[in-house]
Amino acid sequence: MIQKILIANRGEIACRVIRTAKKMGIATVAVYSDADRDALHVRMADEAVHIGPAPSSQSYIVIDKILEAIAKTGADAVHPGYGFLSENPLFAEALAKAGVTFIGPPVGAIKAMGDKITSKKLAAEAGVSTVPGHMGLIEDAEEAVRISGSIGYPVMIKASAGGGGKGMRIAWTDAEAREGFQSSKNEAKNSFGDDRIFIEKFVDQPRHIEIQVLGDQHGTVLYLGERECSIQRRNQKVIEEAPSPFLDPATRRAMGEQAVALAKAVGYFSAGTVEFIVDGNRNFYFLEMNTRLQVEHPVTELVTGIDLVEQMIRVAAGEALSFGQDDVALTGWAIESRLYAEDPYRSFLPSIGRLTRYRPPAEGKQADGVIVRNDTGVFEGGEISMHYDPMIAKLCTFAPDRLAAIDAMGRALDDFEVEGIGHNLPFLSAVMQQARFRSGEITTAYIAEEFPDGFTGVQPDDLSAHQLAAIAAFINRILQQRATEISGTIGNHARVLGRDWVVTLGGFELPLMLEAEAWQATALFDDGTRMTVAGDWLPGRSHGRFEIDGKAFGVKVNLNGSVIRLRLRGMDVAARVRTRRVAELARLMPVKLPPDTSKMLLCPMPGVITSVVVAAGDTVEAGQTLATVEAMKMENVLKAERRSVVKRVAASTGQSLAVDELILEFE
Repeated sequence: MIQKILIANRGEIACRVIRTAKKMGIATVAVYSDADRDALHVRMADEAVHIGPAPSSQSYIVIDKILEAIAKTGADAVHPGYGFLSENPLFAEALAKAGVTFIGPPVGAIKAMGDKITSKKLAAEAGVSTVPGHMGLIEDAEEAVRISGSIGYPVMIKASAGGGGKGMRIAWTDAEAREGFQSSKNEAKNSFGDDRIFIEKFVDQPRHIEIQVLGDQHGTVLYLGERECSIQRRNQKVIEEAPSPFLDPATRRAMGEQAVALAKAVGYFSAGTVEFIVDGNRNFYFLEMNTRLQVEHPVTELVTGIDLVEQMIRVAAGEALSFGQDDVALTGWAIESRLYAEDPYRSFLPSIGRLTRYRPPAEGKQADGVIVRNDTGVFEGGEISMHYDPMIAKLCTFAPDRLAAIDAMGRALDDFEVEGIGHNLPFLSAVMQQARFRSGEITTAYIAEEFPDGFTGVQPDDLSAHQLAAIAAFINRILQQRATEISGTIGNHARVLGRDWVVTLGGFELPLMLEAEAWQATALFDDGTRMTVAGDWLPGRSHGRFEIDGKAFGVKVNLNGSVIRLRLRGMDVAARVRTRRVAELARLMPVKLPPDTSKMLLCPMPGVITSVVVAAGDTVEAGQTLATVEAMKMENVLKAERRSVVKRVAASTGQSLAVDELILEFE
């Protein structure tokens, strides 16, 4: 058996591999860059080796530095995780030459399937249904436009060595194809060191469903069911589940058997994923094969009970799989939500900074067969760097059926506390409540269709507003009671707690009378609504559990002066609890207007300016490219919203900017 594993990766996947290795009694080695000196995976490993500066191109994807770390520590095996060097055949070959076990597939399979162009050709030769497209290399943007036109718009422009949504663009016009080609090449080169691009037909209204395969070195290859990965944004998966709510047993079996046949055709062993695009009639088409562990592998582990990392290690050590296809059963349902460091209120732009608060929900088995799992690589007080992927954690829930798993996810998200950076928790919570998602009627266009104007938060409906008002009034009562206990009795006069209040939040103004006793109160609203509220919140706590008429809520609570900020189910409201007289006077106060930034181009995220393509005095048209910003390995193109004249250029290429720093000013 393998004695010591070096994990050639970082973040949550490095931590994930370390956990299984420790369970198996195998020593672990972490590698880290300057930016990751204090990272969680470094703390968890038995040994750690510094491998260079923060940019991955100078550390994590430099093969010689990984080999030096192996030699220094005596590791006899390497797990590559995903991304970085995980699908680089040169890395696998270098390990073999050094006599080190690669915990992954054979080099030949990586070469055949890791290259998206080659894999599609091989799949077609094997009789696998593939999406129409141009598999040859494309020299320049004009050739990309000609090919796109011949295939027919819309088209998908993809990096041959791509993965994780990097180097991918959808083009609906010649202009978008021209621009998308160049952006994809730039991202591909920066992320993978390989700027080859291919183009294929983009199937409108598709579902993205993938098959997990697992093989050993003795000729056995199995499929472990499917994962539905259709909830995507910018071609990056956001929410995954297993199994798919769309597949029937016959389609599942056909896809699984086809995935196994493809894997056997290239002599595959270890864990891998065959991705398909599926239309509304359950016709499926091969997209690509990822010759590595997938980000979303936990949902497969939850519904099959199989530790994929353990199986990868055992297969790499030469062991045969201890189970067969008939032993693989899908039990229950699992949901995964990817928690990203990105601001959903600012078009999901990346966010960096220090995690001033990081409190995940309790993991493990809960009531009614629910399991909560959180795969993470961060900790409270740690920093989210601009140099790497913005993922903070992968929160998973398992339950006997799909709706129970979704409800468990909603509760877990409400209990997940993250402060200090922008993050997508409110968005994830909102999706869990949406009727369309809960029905399973989803496609890869889901986010664009359900949030066409971006995410602005969930606005409380009448019932939610009353519930939030009852909670706010209950919290206010606790604060008033505490103030009474502190101030005590002055002379013969004891402080009297009020009963009549007006709660304003989210556009609602709700007068009520609060009848309180110990840790419970009854809110009697002027409109006749009556609610009983109880809770465990105490001053100083940032989270409370409340029960309203027998229904439980996990609520994030923050106090800022007289404002009680409440967050749950994607709602984020600033509640004010006032006496009726103060509420009457508050209506007379003027509203403060935000500053006018209509003549400025502000940096939408922390990042590096990679280009500014206009100068002072230039006239720009609506939709014209002004500048590009690179953050967290993604290139973001900033365009003019309307016809304007550039008055001043305030930023230059190579400059690092914080969010809302000035780039251009217009006349």
